[in-house]
Amino acid sequence: MPPTAADAQRKLAQGCPRARAALPAALMGSPDPASLAPAVRAIAREAGAMAARFFRRGDKTSARIWSKAGGSPVTEADVAVDAFLKVQLNRLLPQAGWLSEETADDPARLRDAMVWIVDPIDGTRAFLTGHPDWSVAIALLSGGRPVLGIVHAPAHAAHYEAVEGGGATRDGRPLAASGVQAIRGARVAGAKSLVDQLDRCAGPITRMERIPSLALRLVRVAEGAVDLWLVSANARDWDIAAADLILREAGARLSDFAGEDPAYNRPDPVHGELLAAPRQLHPRLIEAMTARARAR
Repeated sequence: MPPTAADAQRKLAQGCPRARAALPAALMGSPDPASLAPAVRAIAREAGAMAARFFRRGDKTSARIWSKAGGSPVTEADVAVDAFLKVQLNRLLPQAGWLSEETADDPARLRDAMVWIVDPIDGTRAFLTGHPDWSVAIALLSGGRPVLGIVHAPAHAAHYEAVEGGGATRDGRPLAASGVQAIRGARVAGAKSLVDQLDRCAGPITRMERIPSLALRLVRVAEGAVDLWLVSANARDWDIAAADLILREAGARLSDFAGEDPAYNRPDPVHGELLAAPRQLHPRLIEAMTARARAR
């Protein structure tokens, strides 16, 4: 029988010395994102270390694997890390609601002014097959907007972080999206059908390799490793919320094809097609992706 969240909480809540050390300082101050960031950073790193104990680069995970109701895989590590994060983050900010890929949804979150949005292992398929492109994604919403975002990638020893109004960093160094001025020749990745559409409308473009973790895909735009990313429909809040803030603070934007920012903490936390681009190229990318629809 798969382990329950309660089992994992009892097993794991005893650990995390770094997070315990950071918690008192954060709790003493007001719950603004900047004051919470050091504790959340410590919690994310500890969660990544827990997941990494099950990870086998180039080989199948040592964690037990089963299928969720919809058929997607989940591992013992997903459940354990999710339980750990819920204990630690709820202790840090008890008044915040909770939405996670691996926790049964509680509609009470819809009434909360602040909400944790968590994906304990974004890129589970990569994780269980030994591919390094997986991450721990944590976002804090305030008034429906991400105000703190962390994407921690243990297998790459990379830590991406942003606080609203405070810029974005990778391992403490500032991030900036690319300065590319034209779609033609830009480095583009994402769903093949969407990339093909862009290539026909505004190419030629340079196609980049797909990355299994959606959160990691988006932060690659934030750090300028990829210029444009096109996201197929059905991403969930926990896939994108943390990376959305990192993108924004690095000078890029994530939106739907109408230019609207993602709306978070809705009853159904599912999104349609999305695109990510440096701010100066964002309007042109929308124009290119909607040109065919306008022509009909």
